[in-house]
Amino acid sequence: MKLLQKFLSIFYIPLMLGGSVATALYMISNDFGYSSLALLLVVAIGLSFVAEHVIPYQEKWNRSHADGLRDFLHAVVNEAANVSSVAVLPLIIAYSPSLDLWPTYWPLWGQLGFAILIADCGITLVHYASHRNSMLWRFHSIHHSVKRMYGFNGLMKHPIHQAIETLGGTFPLIIIGIPVDVAALLAFTIAIQLLLQHSNVDVKIGPLKHILALSPIHRFHHIKWPAEGDVNFGLFTTIWDRFLGTAFYDADRYFTSEDLGVGKEPNFPTDYFSQLMKPFRGSENGD
Repeated sequence: MKLLQKFLSIFYIPLMLGGSVATALYMISNDFGYSSLALLLVVAIGLSFVAEHVIPYQEKWNRSHADGLRDFLHAVVNEAANVSSVAVLPLIIAYSPSLDLWPTYWPLWGQLGFAILIADCGITLVHYASHRNSMLWRFHSIHHSVKRMYGFNGLMKHPIHQAIETLGGTFPLIIIGIPVDVAALLAFTIAIQLLLQHSNVDVKIGPLKHILALSPIHRFHHIKWPAEGDVNFGLFTTIWDRFLGTAFYDADRYFTSEDLGVGKEPNFPTDYFSQLMKPFRGSENGD
């Protein structure tokens, strides 16, 4: 068991991110269809649960905090929205102005990497703004209400805020003519990255901490007090946080549930439907 734990601590990220994306690229390149990506995502979620129990960062985060059904509903609704957005993408592209600048002559993996960089920039900027604009924060605060971090609740977002983030990340891609295949791969890769950002696996990321916005980096973003938690806004990379001056990491910091949540609202609603309505009711402080 110790050998397996050591192996997972080092190779979980490369296998989960690299392995799943490589498999997705193979499936799309060989016309397996977009439904194969949905199946692959389910497998990835299952593997994340297994890894979290084999080598947990925080043992208590593997136990339900009366949030399992809520997180499941958020994930289903938000992933259904992602699938729908990819399905209607040809219609959106057909009626949207396009500069026809997409590098279709690049290999598919290169096109996906290009899409990730552009989407990461847009999503990071929307995320950054969501911590500074009170209206956006009302919707984004749902994501910050988590009291434990495990892969599955990386998909926990208010659907309106997810739509805004998606628009921020994909609008530039649509304008330059992203193909549907690349958009489907991007949606899948975002879902995998959200699993990894919230992962409860005790991973060793080494020099990757300077490049990728993985769980050891993202936990700092979920500190419940803005003075500490307004850092590490990136979805995929730390590149844009370095431009914004918001990149931060401390290898000695250890997190518990007491560090997480929305500090100014200790009675933040915890069930799904109350969270959907929360942005329309304001905060405990009347914001």
